[in-house]
Amino acid sequence: MSKRPSPIAATVDFEADGVQHGFLKLPISNDESAWGAVMIPITVVKNGEGPTALLTGGNHGDEYEGITALQKLSSSLAAEDVSGRLIIVPMMNTPAAQAGKRTSPMDGGNLNRSFPGDPDGSVTEKIADYFTRILVPMSDAVLDLHSGGRTLDIVPFAASHVLDDADQQRRALDGAKAFGAPYAMIMFELDAEALFDTAVERQGKVFVATELGGGGTSTPQSLAITERGIHNFLVHFGLVEGEIEAPAEPQVYLDMPDASCYVQSEHTGLLELTVALGETVEHGQVIARVYDMTRSGAAPIEYRAERDGLLMARRFPANVNMGDTIAVIAEVVDSLDAGQTQPQRQ
Repeated sequence: MSKRPSPIAATVDFEADGVQHGFLKLPISNDESAWGAVMIPITVVKNGEGPTALLTGGNHGDEYEGITALQKLSSSLAAEDVSGRLIIVPMMNTPAAQAGKRTSPMDGGNLNRSFPGDPDGSVTEKIADYFTRILVPMSDAVLDLHSGGRTLDIVPFAASHVLDDADQQRRALDGAKAFGAPYAMIMFELDAEALFDTAVERQGKVFVATELGGGGTSTPQSLAITERGIHNFLVHFGLVEGEIEAPAEPQVYLDMPDASCYVQSEHTGLLELTVALGETVEHGQVIARVYDMTRSGAAPIEYRAERDGLLMARRFPANVNMGDTIAVIAEVVDSLDAGQTQPQRQ
């Protein structure tokens, strides 16, 4: 069955040249506002013909590097800076961002687990539907800026995925490398079906995702990487002029071949990580211990690495529950090109 038109209305004209700041307005009715609307800020910068890039942050509301960098960009660009069209949505899940939470306080929805969305669904599903059916089809390249939020800390990287279309995969990987974060990665998702990534990739578009820190905050260092990366992305895809700025150190390539990269806790307690973020680990090495907080004198449970690699993500809070990801280990490789993701020789 065909879906009805999206209930979201844009206050910007996507075809008009110039700089426009407006909203995506989603009608709501609740105890606080009988005839209200969720107001999602959006900026469109257009200058003649050319490619369209969609830049998004706040897919999760507690990931601040992307939100902050895109807010800064939206207030600084002039139309003459751009060739083509740039669509900036700093807070995709605006209710979550305003609440400082990963998920929406309006419906508990995790936007990045709600695609392709539904115009007759929850608030979060309606937002996902608008991006899937309106904004993504307009776009040639999409950059979705994530970080670890309150519960994870992650080395700064840009990533693409293994795709059936080899040319699409190559273009996305080139974009991830060009972003210029200290790390570039082929990322394995535990369940990709309802991700924004998948909704974009299924339309044949170039999609680049990032993880740029975490802990529910941002730092001067993480923001510098984010802002440099956005500029590089726009230069790479021909929307702005300039030179791509490489990271200070040679970019490190990471590969996540399968689900064994994720280390998840089978216990509840107090987490002690024995390896620092960005350090290398060896198969069988103790990387974490979990202590029983209901008693003293009990030996901790040890968690060991199931592969050689680099600790690219870690749980941020010390309290841990069963099922929480406590560490993610990726392989360091010489190349990310298809068929060449071999572990780096030490």
